Amino acid sequence: MSHFTFARRFSFAAIGVSAALLVSPFASAESALIEPQTLIVDQSLPKAQVKAMALAARRYGSFWNSGEEALATAALSPQFVDQAPPEGRVQGPTGPLLASKFFRTAVPDLSCDIEQMIIAGDRVVVHLHFRGHFSGTFKALKGQGQRVDFRATDIYQIDNGRIAANWHIEDNISLMAQLQAQPPAS
Repeated sequence: MSHFTFARRFSFAAIGVSAALLVSPFASAESALIEPQTLIVDQSLPKAQVKAMALAARRYGSFWNSGEEALATAALSPQFVDQAPPEGRVQGPTGPLLASKFFRTAVPDLSCDIEQMIIAGDRVVVHLHFRGHFSGTFKALKGQGQRVDFRATDIYQIDNGRIAANWHIEDNISLMAQLQAQPPAS
């Protein structure tokens, strides 16, 4: 084997190992993407488009399930717009990243399932189910380990395989009652 051949093989091997090290945390997160329990797809859409749309939604759902920011970054367009932001939420991909960090201080074991996913046109609708235990802090409240169990419905507009906009509604009445942030309805 000539010096050139050895050096070239060594360089390619080093590049391959370096690439594997750079990609591996994201690759492992990608392999663990949550799957929808029910999937409904507009059959007139090209399969590649459906796959890209589902991947963006699964990445974003998996971000809420794990808190892994790389998943949100991969799912959201840099020009992402939250069409229903809570008061004070920052626009762009930074908004959901901060919201996840904040909520995980209250519910560190937060998990998320995609109960339903509907893909039609340039939209993906997901019905999300969040669970965990309020063992951290939420504003002035300190959790006592009480169970948190609520749902949300999101409508994503997908552009170039990424979520460009999101309209969402959460069951905040149930959530606030579980956090004991408001008195139960009488």
